[in-house]
Amino acid sequence: MNARFIDWIWHVRGSLPLAPGQSREDAFDRLTPLFFESGTGHERGGDTLTFTKRDQAAQDRMSVFDGGTLRIENGAGGSVLRWHMTSRALLFCFLAPLLFLAFGQLTIALGKLEKPAAEASEKKDEKKDKAAPAMNPIDKFLGAPAPEKPKKDSPKKEGKDKKEEKKDDKHSPTSAYVFAGIFAALYVGGRILEDRKIKALIRRKLAGA
Repeated sequence: MNARFIDWIWHVRGSLPLAPGQSREDAFDRLTPLFFESGTGHERGGDTLTFTKRDQAAQDRMSVFDGGTLRIENGAGGSVLRWHMTSRALLFCFLAPLLFLAFGQLTIALGKLEKPAAEASEKKDEKKDKAAPAMNPIDKFLGAPAPEKPKKDSPKKEGKDKKEEKKDDKHSPTSAYVFAGIFAALYVGGRILEDRKIKALIRRKLAGA
């Protein structure tokens, strides 16, 4: 499989035309201050600027990215700045929902595996509950009435119901699905937002803002 079909998950690409008459050196001079942040290193060479980030600070406007390349190319309509940046944060937010969905399916599978054993145990308990307790030989000799069978709504039965509720909660995939939804929303929002943010930031810098 061509890596290009999946690397869009954590790779951000874009382009902007340079203003008429704006030189390559002037464009890079305006963009270079973006890479003076703590934990950021950069190199300029010809038509390319390469940067890397490590332990970037939260206030860094490009903190979501771990590295990338900015290149100025000459086109028919003038010079164009193209960038290609990578983000492990985006990759994590993409993979996290898949991980939580797997946890949810594993929880369901474990519940199904434990169900037969639990049902067998319940049947044994029901038989014990239905059976009347053995009568003392002396009571029988004296003509005492036989003991009654335990009632359905006994405290023991209520305790079993509570245990069943706990088992159902234990094997519920709801929490895993909730976290999967949260991270999926974070990825979709972050992927769209960061793409727009970096484009707006570069545009402002090229304009001298």
